[in-house]
This record gives sequence, structure tokens and C-alpha cells, in this order.
Amino acid sequence: MSEETPKPDATPEVKPAEAKPAAPPPPPPVTYPRSAGVTMAAAPKASLSRFLGDAFGLFKGMNVTMRYFRKPSRIVTREYPENRGTLKMSERFRGQVVMPHDEKNEHTCTACTLCEKACPNGSISILTTKNLASKRVLGAFVYRLSSCTLCNLCIEACPFDAIRMGHGFEMATFTRDPLDLILNKTEGR
Repeated sequence: MSEETPKPDATPEVKPAEAKPAAPPPPPPVTYPRSAGVTMAAAPKASLSRFLGDAFGLFKGMNVTMRYFRKPSRIVTREYPENRGTLKMSERFRGQVVMPHDEKNEHTCTACTLCEKACPNGSISILTTKNLASKRVLGAFVYRLSSCTLCNLCIEACPFDAIRMGHGFEMATFTRDPLDLILNKTEGR
């Protein structure tokens, strides 16, 4: 008994033709970033107008410089070390964080720790304590100026306006120890 293997058919099976994918759309014309809508054909005109515009801006800036040479009384530059006594910072200036106290040496901080949570790099630490009525009060408001980015997020988070941005800007030291500050003068409220 011999088993015969089946013979393959002589005609291969024909598959239906597959649909070819559509060709992608042509790319948009190349434009220059400074001159929106200018194609490669208009490139010489665009580069000439860009050059003339840049040259005009250069001469406009040099005109300001030449006016200061002719009339030095119009110079508005502040000469910082010499005018230290009369220098006034603008109201929007962000210096180090300060905690204002009233005439009775009291502050409005309630130790809610919202400013500590809002600080992105942990520059503020609120140390709480309990008073005689077992109520949580502020023990120490520790502010690390060395790690503060003066971002103003803690001031915006404070619902009691207990802290604000000061106007101090001369904060350079040789060591970091003087930059760790305790802002409250008294414990509690």
C-alpha cells in the first residue's frame, strides 16, 4: 500500500487586483518665516525688503544714541551706586517676601499653610504652635531667600494678605546663613 501525495494544480490561484493607495497631495510652496506668503519665486524681492527694513531699524536705534551724545541731559539711565539714597523702586518690583506688622507689632497670618503649599521650591516653612486656648497659631514663619525665585505665587495664595513682596534688592552675602529669615516678630496673633 503506497500513499500517493496529492499533485499540485498546474494553474495557480489568481487573486483579485488590489487597489493602489491614492498619491499624497503635493507639498505647499516654501515660504519664508519673516515674510508670510512669499514663495521662492519672489525671494529676491523679499530679501531686499528685509534688508532695507533691518537697515532702517539699525539707523533708528543709532539715531537715539546720537541724540544722547548731543544732549546728555536727556539720558534716563540710573547710575545705581551713586544714587542709592534717592533710588525709588516701582510699585510692581518684586523683592524679598516680607510680613507687614501693625503698630501693635501684630500680623494677620493665621498659619493656614497655603503659601507654603503654593511655593514651588519649598522656600517657605510654617511652624505652628498652640496657644492657651489650644488653638493653632503661627510659631515661626521661616523664609529661605537663597532658594526663592521671587515668583509671587505665595503672595497670590495668601487669603489674608499676611505677606507681600518687598522692595529690597541689595541681598548679596558671602554665606547663605543670613538668607534664612524668620518673618514674624511675635508668635500667634
